[in-house]
Amino acid sequence: MESSDPNAPLRNNVRLLGDILGKTLKAQVGQALFDKIEKIRQLAKEVCSNDKQATQLLNEALQSLTPAQTLVVARAFSHFLNLANLAENVHRIRRTRWHAQNPHSLPHLGSIEATLLSFKEKQIDTNKLSRLLNVLKIDLVLTAHPTEVMRRTLMQKFDKMAHLLFYLDDQQLTQAQIEEGQIELYREMTAIWQTDEIRRRRPTPIDEAKWGFAIIESSLWPVLPRFLREFDTQLEQIMGIKLPLLTNPICFSSWMGGDRDGNPNVTAAVSEKVCLLSRLMAAKLYARELTKLSASLSMSCANDALRAIVGEVNEPYRVLLTRLKRRCLATCLWINSKLKGIPVPQQPILEHIKDILDPLLLCYQSLEDCNASCIAQGELTDLIRLVGCFGVTLTRLDIRQEAAKHSQLLDEITRYLGVGSYIAWNEAQRLAFLNQQWVRTTFVMSNISLSNEAQEVWDTFVMMSTQLPDSLGAYVISMASQPSDILAVCLLQQAADLKKHLRVVPLFETLADLENAAFCLDGVLACQWYLKHIRGQQEVMIGYSDSSKDAGILTASWALYRAQEALVAVAKRYRINLTLFHGRGGSVGRGGAPAHLAILSQPPGSVEGRLRVTEQGEVIRNKYGLPMRAYRTLTLYMTATLEASLLAQKEPKPSWRALMDDLGKSAYHAYEEVVKANDKFSDYFQSVTPQREIGTLAIGSRPMRRNVSQGIAGLRAIPWVFAWTQNRLLLPAWLGVGDALKLSISEQALIKEMVADWSFFRSLLSMVEMILTKGDLEIFAYYEQKLVPSELHFVGTLLKQKFSECTQKIKEVLAVNTLLARNPILQRTIALRSPYLYPLHVLQAELLLRERAKPQPNETDDTKDALKVTISGIAAGMQNTG
Repeated sequence: MESSDPNAPLRNNVRLLGDILGKTLKAQVGQALFDKIEKIRQLAKEVCSNDKQATQLLNEALQSLTPAQTLVVARAFSHFLNLANLAENVHRIRRTRWHAQNPHSLPHLGSIEATLLSFKEKQIDTNKLSRLLNVLKIDLVLTAHPTEVMRRTLMQKFDKMAHLLFYLDDQQLTQAQIEEGQIELYREMTAIWQTDEIRRRRPTPIDEAKWGFAIIESSLWPVLPRFLREFDTQLEQIMGIKLPLLTNPICFSSWMGGDRDGNPNVTAAVSEKVCLLSRLMAAKLYARELTKLSASLSMSCANDALRAIVGEVNEPYRVLLTRLKRRCLATCLWINSKLKGIPVPQQPILEHIKDILDPLLLCYQSLEDCNASCIAQGELTDLIRLVGCFGVTLTRLDIRQEAAKHSQLLDEITRYLGVGSYIAWNEAQRLAFLNQQWVRTTFVMSNISLSNEAQEVWDTFVMMSTQLPDSLGAYVISMASQPSDILAVCLLQQAADLKKHLRVVPLFETLADLENAAFCLDGVLACQWYLKHIRGQQEVMIGYSDSSKDAGILTASWALYRAQEALVAVAKRYRINLTLFHGRGGSVGRGGAPAHLAILSQPPGSVEGRLRVTEQGEVIRNKYGLPMRAYRTLTLYMTATLEASLLAQKEPKPSWRALMDDLGKSAYHAYEEVVKANDKFSDYFQSVTPQREIGTLAIGSRPMRRNVSQGIAGLRAIPWVFAWTQNRLLLPAWLGVGDALKLSISEQALIKEMVADWSFFRSLLSMVEMILTKGDLEIFAYYEQKLVPSELHFVGTLLKQKFSECTQKIKEVLAVNTLLARNPILQRTIALRSPYLYPLHVLQAELLLRERAKPQPNETDDTKDALKVTISGIAAGMQNTG
């Protein structure tokens, strides 16, 4: 139960883990170097207390280290931060448990209980809630965006340490058990220290997909049925209704091995292999579950329907489940044979969800008929719900490709047909061709000789036609801008003779594309054959990353809000169900925000029981790495989606809209003036951030740039945000906001009203407030002084001035004297990490200076390795990267 000082266990864990790391360091690097590390740590704490003399002493101590010592120190402080993250994650779960165990505590905000009680208090019609639950679909899409810097093997070791901390919480442990638990922590820490934390090779798309499967196996698979069971229990107790057995409100999709946008490593062959590996994992997991379930269902009483299948045997349930398990194992054998390229055995395998669901439902009904409902509603119900969520394919793989690639393929087709150049045609000509070919396709692809690039695009469509329909999800078109981009993919699927077409999802990313999104959707829905083809369901993806990089955080956020409103209006006019797919990153600069807050900040009418959102990089590990964290994440997504769908949301007033229009224009002008109009900004960015060095980290299969351009325009949003996070300016998440908030007296009164009454606006400013708190001008100035030529310092002077102005304006608008004054937990989190982050920043700036001064950098020397460790350590301390 909760102690009188709720943070005491956290402090105890931090102290324990620090002692264990110290013991490890003494044993591994010796007393002398350990003493240096301790001196640096003590000086860093004094620096964080604004001791100027300590700052000078610390900087001198760090600069005097040899390359080998630098690597050890960087590793030590990086692991301090990893352990701090671990302790805080454990404490969050601990606090949630305390809350649940205390009968006198109020329901936790965002919990199932709190949400359903609020529905009851607001007299939400239970029939309306039941109808919503029957159509509710929350699709969480795991992506391989390169923002996870920690190696998987280290994640597993840190997860084991987390479980050991939970074990040590047990008040019933003997002193001997406590000591053994602490020894086991020391063993794990020693193993971590002796494990190379630097990836020596870039992961392949297959590696990334396997990492996603591992998250599902270790966390989401065991958590999902427990979560749905708890939801069902609370639903019945509070609202008096049940969650139907075959209702599956949550599912998981993946981009790992399917996202080929700008990634030449993702080919048709890779996507096919990922589909097979996903099915293989599902079959293995079901075989494991059936073994456990078979052990439980030892009963002999069965209804006639089950007897008709298994005969007059003594243990009918075990007989049926054993047959089903054999089919799972046969599926594993079949897939392994296919992966090895050897003849596949001819025997029944899992191909459709009914292959596994029907036998389970037969057992369920038999138990119900035999007066064993309590047994049916235990492990068997859990497995049925797992099947409903994961099917026989585990996840559905989305395919993502850039619109221009489809245009290139169609251009080669139209040239072959002798009807002109598809690329050269205007939109009307393209639509005329696509409409004609949809009615009567006049080309046979096998007769056309394609370029290598176009052939790969076509091979993807052919691959799609050979997969189980449930293996694939959506076909996402990046950089979509006009109706022909959508219709082109429909035609290519028809040409490839897909049995079941993937839904075609345009992705609107840039500011211009967001402003044009509703016009594009209107145009494609005006096509009669397309409207009939989609059967009343349309999905649209909106990109937070590129829009923020293109226009700045405030302008992009308002453009995203307005685009969603306009898309919803178009969908209503055509009487179709619209699903908005949110392409959010982990950082604020790429649309990141707490899930509950983000969903409730969407425009009214934009959720309606349908939500799709990307989960990527380090966010996947933070949200789903530990089962209890995964449970909390699923809870927040469920409750927020229900609230957004059922509770009336306040429409923004016309005066709020008008002011937001003005703020957006002011912010965009300020952002553009700095990032785009200043011809020295790109040089400054390259100097003051480790952007080039981040490119050497093997953290993802995808290249850092969309094209060969070396400017900011060609740089992807992830390294753009990642780089500014490292030097603590975090520019993408605030630039332009301070300029926009230079308000008149009348506007100041209106903006206070918007903060108080408009969740979208309050959420936006809260995220900027958090980012400004994480920023540090002194650390940023150190990077500038070390790394930037003096003739470019005028850029930094401007940026520092804008950061300070933005901080002041946010304080004024939120009416606070100190940032995060209302969020002591986040203040504590930042304060805990500061003494360990500061040395890493100083080391990183020094190492960048040394590395850039080398005529011919050595790929494997200590300086380069230490630099990589500082990048990963700072990413851990900041708790987001890109």
